[in-house]
This record gives sequence, structure tokens and C-alpha cells, in this order.
Amino acid sequence: MQPVNLFFTLIHLRYTQIFARILFRLYKPLPVFNSLRLARITKELRFPALKKQSILKTDTFQYLNEEHKISNFKDLNSSKIEKLWLYNLHYFDDLNSDHNEYRNYIHYDLITRWIEENPVGKGIGWDPYPISLRTVNWIKWHLNGNLLTEKAQQNLAIQIRYLRKRLEYHLLANHLFANAKALVFGGLFFEGNEAQKWLKKGLSILEKEIPEQILNDGGNFERSPMYHSIMVEDILDLINIAQSYKNPLIDSLLIGYWKSVVQKMLLWLKTMCHNDNRIALFNDSAFGIAPEYSQLSKYTESLGITPITEQKQITDLSDTGYISVKKDKYTLIIDAGAVGPDYQPGHAHADTLSFELSCDEQRIIVDSGTSCYGTGPERLRQRGTAAHNTVSVDNLNSSEVWSGFRVARRARIKERTIQKNGDSIVITASHDGFKRIRGVKYHKRIWSIGNTRIKITDIIDGSGKHFISSFLHFHPDIKASLKDNHIVELKSPLKNSYKLYLDNRLENRIIDSTYHPEFGLSIKNQKIVMAINIYLPFEFTTIIEL
Repeated sequence: MQPVNLFFTLIHLRYTQIFARILFRLYKPLPVFNSLRLARITKELRFPALKKQSILKTDTFQYLNEEHKISNFKDLNSSKIEKLWLYNLHYFDDLNSDHNEYRNYIHYDLITRWIEENPVGKGIGWDPYPISLRTVNWIKWHLNGNLLTEKAQQNLAIQIRYLRKRLEYHLLANHLFANAKALVFGGLFFEGNEAQKWLKKGLSILEKEIPEQILNDGGNFERSPMYHSIMVEDILDLINIAQSYKNPLIDSLLIGYWKSVVQKMLLWLKTMCHNDNRIALFNDSAFGIAPEYSQLSKYTESLGITPITEQKQITDLSDTGYISVKKDKYTLIIDAGAVGPDYQPGHAHADTLSFELSCDEQRIIVDSGTSCYGTGPERLRQRGTAAHNTVSVDNLNSSEVWSGFRVARRARIKERTIQKNGDSIVITASHDGFKRIRGVKYHKRIWSIGNTRIKITDIIDGSGKHFISSFLHFHPDIKASLKDNHIVELKSPLKNSYKLYLDNRLENRIIDSTYHPEFGLSIKNQKIVMAINIYLPFEFTTIIEL
């Protein structure tokens, strides 16, 4: 860690985050064991979006494409297993997963084991985020006909009390939202004054966080399609349980507001999907973590909400910064926005002015995706500019990503326009992410878009000699071959072929790389590296023919 990176990270934090982090480290609440009774449910809970099965045997679990045997409490907090995997173990997602009824006896045993092997406040299972997700999963499971034992009910109350005193104000964003959701679930599930206080606190957090975290274009402010999908599910779950209980703190106006928010969010999500109905993998996104659009759409309809299905040829998601172009033959999705909220860009990548391209249902040019968290070199590489379809100057990242979830100096969008003339579309955007390099002013990219042809013009303005490199990453199904240093032929398994015309002045190479569409998964693919050492200003073009 360099002091300059720490400085440019800290200056963006809110004072409340710094104070809350100190308090979070110093204060550990004592458990409270008061018994609570369950509130009376007035309407059956609708089936939520189902998760992927993760329990393989009574003591064998699979998360993030990794399988581990967990036999005792020591294993639940093993330093040999990645923390994110262990977090997933403590979520209890399998309770609400595909064909969960066949593992009912395992679920009862697992809940009992967890209570016995996880003393209050000990181990990562008592971190606020796992408590939040586990609370929701246990309550959903109970309300869908699998009754929690009296011991489990009272342990759940202890967990929610503990959570109430450990809210993640030091992180904010999706963590605080998950905390609030759990308080609402717990406040409705139990009855009495204490439960009402949980509910009131959860609702007060949501009242502030929903308009802050969901921008006017319907997108989540962390600019990750995966985390956006998670939050769509979160709000649908809130609507679901709110409609199942009568409580004076929740009225039809609040539920109606949540429904209108989720409609906008679902439309944003549809816009950020390719023709295969799966998300673009910008920022910390991967398949297999959040429900897919089709699942969320069905869940929405089951709650009496009509999804907005309007689709345009050009959609400018101006608040989150994405631009989606859906032609008859192809879909182009461009990242031309901020890397994330200034005070919490933890899921940001250095990918400004990157893009994804698919033709029919075949993905062609892809974001490299995300396979790991943590603080290792592979996490840093996947967040870096060279892992995306954009330009680097002097081998540096456009935003200074560091550690696992930190960003120091960030690329800022300086220009952003969309012009349409008949079938022709011209999108222009620029950023100042390389201005920290002496002599460099900005990187501008212009997409000139036709029915079967996309011309990309890159302009790096400034002075002095600099090393310019540009990258294009291909889906593993796409096989690329380079001819005469500037013509690339792309072949797909559908027997379609596409061509790229590169700038002949650059050194153009096809090299092996890796694609990470899921956590824990690395698939071999190819990428093009276009590079030159030259005096600025410099302009070059790339043409894609479909």
C-alpha cells in the first residue's frame, strides 16, 4: 500500500464512515437472551427467487465453484478457506434453493449445528452481513412451510439483536441495505415492542438508502449489474413480506413506492442484458450469484407487479453512465460513467470507456468478469484496465484500484454525447483518468455505429512520448486469427464469422488470456493487445464488421 493511494482513498470517505469504523472495531455488544413470540402472518408468502443448490451431502458444500467438507466449528472459520466462501456457508442460501424439499432433514440438522457450533459473537458467522442474509433465509424458509424450532426462533432473535448494534455504517452501500432488510424481516416476523423498534430502524434506513442507492435511471449506484440484481431481489423480498403481515408501520403507499422502484430497476436490468437475457459483466459482476432477469421478472409478476418491457434502440442510462445500443443483429453496451459512488467504490474496476458486444445470442467481445475477491494479485489484475476493452497509458490503470476493494484517484467523465442520424449513431465520451501522468490530458473514444459496422476511434491527447495499449477480450467460443498485422478474423461456433480491422501503425498481437464468468471459474480465451510507443497527441481506429 502506497501512502498516496491511502490518501486519495480516504479523502472521499464520509466522516461517519471513519467514526463508524473506529466504533465497529472497538465495540462488541453483549448477547441478550430475552424470548420473543412470532407475529401472526395474514397472507401467504409468495415463493421467492430460488437459489442454486449448494449442499451436496450432509457435510459437503459447494460455493463459488469450490467444494469443501465442513464437519465442525473449526472448519466454519478455517483460515485455509477463502473468506467469501465461508461467508456463503453462513448465508444458508440452500434453504431457499432448487428442490430444497428433498434436503429438508439436512436443513433442520444444519440449523441446529450452526446454533451449537457458533457461540454468540464468535467467528465470521456473526459478522453483520452474514447475519443479515441468514436472517432473511431462515425467515423465508419458515414462512414457506418449514417451521423453525423454538430454539432456532430464539437464536434468530439473538442474532437480530446483535445485528442491530453492529450495523455497517462504516461500509454503507449494499451492506447497510442488507442490514436494513434483515431488520425489517425480523421486525415483521416477531411481535412486541422490541421487534417494532427493529422494523422502525430498518424502514428508516431504507427511507434514506433507496433514493440514494437507486439512481433516477433505475440503476444501483455501485454500477455493478450483479449487485443491482441482488438489490432487485431485496426489494421484491421486502414487498413480499410486507404484503404478508399487517403492521401499522407499513402502509399501501410505502409498498406502492417500493413497487414503482422495482419496476425501474427491472427495466434497467433488462437494458443491461444481452440477447441471452444475462447481464453484462461490468465491475464486480459474475453469473450464478444473483437471480437472473427471467427469475426476477417472474417473481415480480407473482407479486402483482407488471414489469416494464419497453426497449429502445438506444438507451442512455445517464445516471449510472451506461449506454445500450440494440440493433437488429447485435447489442453493444458501453461503460461511460463514474466508477461508483465516491465514498464506496469497492466494486469498481478500472474499466472506463470499456464495452461488451454480442451478435444474436453469441457474446463476442466480453468483459473479463470476476472470479475472486480478497487482496491477491489476481484480484488486482481482474480489476485493472488491461482486463477490459479499453485503453491504457504507460501500462497504468485508468483508475487507481488497489487492495481488494479500494480506489484512489478515479477517472472522471469529461464529455459524453449521443447523436443519431437515421440508422447511424455516434457516441462520444472522454475521461481524465490518466491526467496524473505528466503530459497526458485525456482519453476520448468515439463509437460510430451502423447496422453491421462499428468504428471505434481512440484519441489520447497530451504531449511527450508515451506507451499506448488497447485491449479487446473475446468470449471463449470465439476463435481469433490475425492476418497482415491488422486484419482479424473471428469465428463463432454458430459458423458465423466477423472481422476486425486494426490500425496498421500499432503492434497488434493475439495472446492467451482468461475469462471469469463465475466466481472460482477461469476459462481460457483470447485477447488482442494493440500497442505503440509514440508522441502525443495520438489517434487510432478499430473497425468491427458483423
